[in-house]
Amino acid sequence: MAFESLTEKLQNVFKALRGKGRLTEEDVKAALKDVKMALLEADVNFKVVKQFIGNVSERAVGQDVMEGLNPGQMIVKIVNEELTSIMGSEVTDLTFRPGKEVTVFMLCGLQGAGKTTAAAKLAKRLKLKSKKTLLAACDVYRPAAIDQLKRNGEKVETEVFSLGTDVKPSKIAKEAYDYAVKNGFNVLILDTAGRLHIDESMMDELIEIKSCVDVHETLLVVDAMTGQDAVNVASEFNEKVGLDGVILSKTDGDTRGGAALSVKAVTGKPIIFSSNGEKLDELEPFYPDRMASRILGMGDVLSLIDKVQAANEERDASKDAEMAKRLKKGKFDFNDYLESMKQMRKLGGLSSILSMMPGMGIKSSDIDSDDAEKKLKRTEAIVLSMTPEERENPKLMNPKRKFRIAKGSGLDISEVNRFIKQFEQSQKMMKQLPGMMGRFGGKKGRFPF
Repeated sequence: MAFESLTEKLQNVFKALRGKGRLTEEDVKAALKDVKMALLEADVNFKVVKQFIGNVSERAVGQDVMEGLNPGQMIVKIVNEELTSIMGSEVTDLTFRPGKEVTVFMLCGLQGAGKTTAAAKLAKRLKLKSKKTLLAACDVYRPAAIDQLKRNGEKVETEVFSLGTDVKPSKIAKEAYDYAVKNGFNVLILDTAGRLHIDESMMDELIEIKSCVDVHETLLVVDAMTGQDAVNVASEFNEKVGLDGVILSKTDGDTRGGAALSVKAVTGKPIIFSSNGEKLDELEPFYPDRMASRILGMGDVLSLIDKVQAANEERDASKDAEMAKRLKKGKFDFNDYLESMKQMRKLGGLSSILSMMPGMGIKSSDIDSDDAEKKLKRTEAIVLSMTPEERENPKLMNPKRKFRIAKGSGLDISEVNRFIKQFEQSQKMMKQLPGMMGRFGGKKGRFPF
């Protein structure tokens, strides 16, 4: 997950501060020196780091902090607020043209930043908002770019407009716009070509597209793993083409965090979305305050709640109500177990959930995602090898049935026994779930997993 190295270093700094009853000015200076080094190693822009440390230092050596009962906690609070500030403070959303006018979003960026995937993710997100969206394939240079956009378009059930590779991108954009107007589309997303590095021809092409089509917002797709280089790219695009916002891609990778912590402060343009995985539904609004909390190891429960709510919106409320009744009676069968695994996948898996929980002290790198997925598939194979009656009534399990299930799933009998034992433990826990849901503010009859 993003920022793990930075998070670990900052947590060590603040752990030392919390261990002191009172703080001296020298304690604060020493701690901020370590914070400065951690940020620079995360490839945060030097000017941004300098301003950040200055702001924190000015607030941290104040009388209220130095003489307070919990000075260590106060400094963490200040750092949290200043991190939020440099990333933008407020959440920024896309804007749309009024009435039936077609809103045009142009995606741009370097080759490999993830523009084509981001275009499809954005189309899927807009579809959930009842926006009839058209994708336009304006990348006529990269091999298979048009085919990739068409495949992604099919996956998100969004039409793709293409004129092939022998037509100028500006002409494709213009004809795509005319097609969108004629066929009642609300939004047109232009997937433009990238380059291995910034050059004048690329910039001129984007400027030409904007001269042919009234682009409402120009969005730069930035690879979070490029660190401070992403900021230099953003500055160039903003100066020559003009930007309205940034989409931060690949934040689920081993990124150092420099782009997220620098791009808004340097360019003045907000990060609107962050892309947290390869799946086409993994595009989320960028919340500066939540990101700051995650960087400081304080978790991100609000984003987890958002994921739970989004998963619940796709579910059948009657099925949830039925499950609630069964759980109250202490009934939790193998069908329910399969459903819970399905919901966990929708939330991004175990590592994603744990990374958002405060105080867990677990990094995604500590969890082998591939190994976890393999175990999950073996578990599913065991359940799917059961008869419908066995899934509905776990008490039917006996040695003869277990051997048959092991053979059907292609697994050793020891794995089947181990799973059934774990299931029985889960069954006991699930009996307590309705009461737990009440404490967490869940809706009656609704379950997150």
